[in-house]
Amino acid sequence: MAPAAAVAAGGPSKSRLLVADFAMSFMWVCSSPLLKMFVFDVLGMRSHDPVSEIVKCACSITNMFFFALLGQVSRGGTYNPLNVLSDAVSGDFLRFLFVFGARIPAQVFGSISGVRFMIKTFPEIGLGPRLQVDIHHGALTEGLLTFSIVTISLVLSRKISGSFFMKTWISSVMKVTLHILGSDLTGGCMNPASVMGWAYARGIHLSKEHLYVYWLAPVKATLLAGWIFKMVTAAPSKGATTAEKEKLNK
Repeated sequence: MAPAAAVAAGGPSKSRLLVADFAMSFMWVCSSPLLKMFVFDVLGMRSHDPVSEIVKCACSITNMFFFALLGQVSRGGTYNPLNVLSDAVSGDFLRFLFVFGARIPAQVFGSISGVRFMIKTFPEIGLGPRLQVDIHHGALTEGLLTFSIVTISLVLSRKISGSFFMKTWISSVMKVTLHILGSDLTGGCMNPASVMGWAYARGIHLSKEHLYVYWLAPVKATLLAGWIFKMVTAAPSKGATTAEKEKLNK
């Protein structure tokens, strides 16, 4: 979950970003059930079998690499509102309006369209992740999962040097791990737009449980992770500047 590139001079146009966000969100919600169908129907593996779980995780990581490449090709397109949230809050007011008024709705509409397409094409796929615990437990789970992956993404993107492959590998493995940890509680989604698509199909997208667990908790966790990361990483910089000044004074 790396922060999306801001729209700047020489960068992609706003319309291209919106098209990329819609298309990637559409494809993302379709990819998960298609991967499950590939593992269980095409390969003929059994559910909850250790080998099938390993194969499913490998397919999920490969899928994340594919979407990471799409993000690079589109120069900032993404399927997750949390990826653009930090830019929206830390940027100027026009960027804030563009993200909340256009990019996030494009991701939500892309997810809803993708879910409707999958349900119409493959009625047997079910209706997506469901909350299996009480609302407060669910909100805490999604919040902790989101906080963890956002923090990892910030560290990878801003503090650890390395290749695109290595960073994407670490991020993908951590996402799969966190998803498994939360799958039996909330679905381990960490993506409000994706869950919105499935919730809309079930007619519960405006329910208190959905908004509180899958929107409010992840958004608050994302903002908290960004604030703590900025505060922690800013302190050493100030210390280094002070040390340099003292060295110059000597």
